[in-house]
Amino acid sequence: MQRRSGVLTSTLTAGASSDERARGRVLWQVAPAALLVLLFLVAPLAILVRVSLYATETSFSAAGGWSLRHFGRVLGDPLYLGILGETVVYGLIGALASLLIGFPVGYALARASPQARRWRLAVIILPLTLSLVVNVFGWLVILGGTGLVNNLLIGLGLIGAPLKLLYSREAVLVVLVHTFLPFQILSIMSVVAQIEPALEEAAACLRANRWTTFRRVILPLAWPGIVSGSTLVFILTVSAFVTPRLVGGPRVQMLGSVIYEQVLAGLNWPFGAAMSLVLLALVLVLIGLSSVARLGTAARAP
Repeated sequence: MQRRSGVLTSTLTAGASSDERARGRVLWQVAPAALLVLLFLVAPLAILVRVSLYATETSFSAAGGWSLRHFGRVLGDPLYLGILGETVVYGLIGALASLLIGFPVGYALARASPQARRWRLAVIILPLTLSLVVNVFGWLVILGGTGLVNNLLIGLGLIGAPLKLLYSREAVLVVLVHTFLPFQILSIMSVVAQIEPALEEAAACLRANRWTTFRRVILPLAWPGIVSGSTLVFILTVSAFVTPRLVGGPRVQMLGSVIYEQVLAGLNWPFGAAMSLVLLALVLVLIGLSSVARLGTAARAP
């Protein structure tokens, strides 16, 4: 009996030591990633919060004190509230436009043969390999007074003088949708590819037309990809500042470009930090809503 107790105790001790060694290995594996997150995410965010609470409007080195006045200015000034609202509208329009264009393309890619999908994906992903500045300057050439669009319209005899296509809200939306459309297409394609074609065939056998099949079968199953892609496009759109500055000019104001001007041009770091945190809060709220939408869809799924 004593021998059995000793063997059992030794087994439990060895098991506990093995569990401790396994936990130690896991901690050592996680530590580098946790350190990177701490250094490059948590620490800069903490500094941003501290700067936004400075009582003065001077640069970082000369500021001090604690105050919420910068947040009050962002959320209380009609000028900045208007810019925030316009930024949200840009994000919503960009997400909707990318969805209307990206869903048919993503669906077609998901149903294409592997060989056809390969080269089509290469064409779609190609803009992502270019620098954003290069992409924007390309659009400046296309939409300029002597650019491709105006020359084509003049050559066809549709217009007699070049149109002013740049420095407008429409031009900014076109460039933003073109830039972020691949994210929507890839998100939808990845989800639709997991939908069995047999489900569509079964719906056709039950005499459902294409619209009914899309509404009752494809759309519910592809909803997580739609939510993810639209959320990503919205986030990228509201945080853009290169495109509004170069394509929109002074006539188009988005929160990202205003933050850039406040921090680098006006050296008003506290106010720029406050606007950055307001934009971050908006993005986090949207991510939370999209997560709730995805979970609700998963809960209703059979």
